[in-house]
Amino acid sequence: MKKAAVKQTPALPHVDDGKIDFDTIEAFFFAYRDFVSDPDVILSKLDYGRAHHRVVYFVCRQPGMTVADLLETLQITKQSLARVLKQLIDDGYIRQMAGPEDRRQRRLYPTLTGRELALALSDPQSRRIDRALEAMQPEARACVREFLARMRDPATDGPVIEAKE
Repeated sequence: MKKAAVKQTPALPHVDDGKIDFDTIEAFFFAYRDFVSDPDVILSKLDYGRAHHRVVYFVCRQPGMTVADLLETLQITKQSLARVLKQLIDDGYIRQMAGPEDRRQRRLYPTLTGRELALALSDPQSRRIDRALEAMQPEARACVREFLARMRDPATDGPVIEAKE
C-alpha cells in the first residue's frame, strides 16, 4: 500500500486569538450560507452552481460587458469562466456578440430567459435583505451598506492576507 504524501504546510503568521472577532465571523458564515441557499435550490434544478449565478447576475446588471470585464469583475481565470459561460450560452441564457468597433471583442448580453433566471435567483436574496433591514432606520441601513463596501479591498477587490515567505 502506498503512503499518502504529506502536504507541506506554509509558514503561518502568529495570531493573537484574543483579537479575532469570532462572533462576527460566525455571523458572516451563517448569513452567507442562508443568503446563497435560496438560489442554490433553483441552480441545482438546472445542474448549475454558484459560478453560473455570478455570471448571469453580472451580465444582466451590465449588458454588453466584455468577457475581459467579466473576468476582472469575478477575479477568475479564462479557463474557469470558459466552461460556465459555454453552458449558459448553449442553454440560451446568455448570448455573445462581436464588439461594434473591434470584432475580436466578445460582448455578453442576457437573453430574455437569462434575465428571468437572474431575477428568479435575486428575488429571494432581495427579500432576505429587505427582511433584515426592515426594522432599521435609514441611517442604520446606510451603515450596513458602508460596512459591506468597506469589507472589499479597495485596491484589488481581492484578499486582505499577505503571503509570507
